[in-house]
Amino acid sequence: MRLSDIVCDTAVVPDMEAAERDEVIVELINVLAKAGKIDQSKCKAIANAVIKRENDASTGIGKGVAVPHVKHKDVKEVVAAVGGKSDGIDFSSLDKQPVYSVILLLSPASDPDKHLQAMENIFKNLQKEDFRSFLRQARTEQEIIEAVNFGDDN
Repeated sequence: MRLSDIVCDTAVVPDMEAAERDEVIVELINVLAKAGKIDQSKCKAIANAVIKRENDASTGIGKGVAVPHVKHKDVKEVVAAVGGKSDGIDFSSLDKQPVYSVILLLSPASDPDKHLQAMENIFKNLQKEDFRSFLRQARTEQEIIEAVNFGDDN
């Protein structure tokens, strides 16, 4: 599984409007719905599940990145949206620093193995300083997609 297989290229937001963690989650879920990856009528339930999971333990993993995620019955395929925020967002990150890049991952509840594979792939890429740097510097949808492809190629 490649990162580009997970990230929906029409669900990338280089400069998110949201200023708070929960708003970011809702914004990225709505982008996935607009891209046709999830049912618009299920957005609220999915967002609530992601926020509940986030309240249990922050997915702000440090180094300016957060990976909110959930397995949910209303999600049909593993899919991710990517968002950026140049002035940062408080995600209660492990390193207490703002988050500039968010990868929201949604997976079907019926396929936990695919969820784990996707998480493994995302974290493998996020361990690379070059990938995090390219993602943070991306200012257009195309630049985010190029950063994702860079992750696959390196």
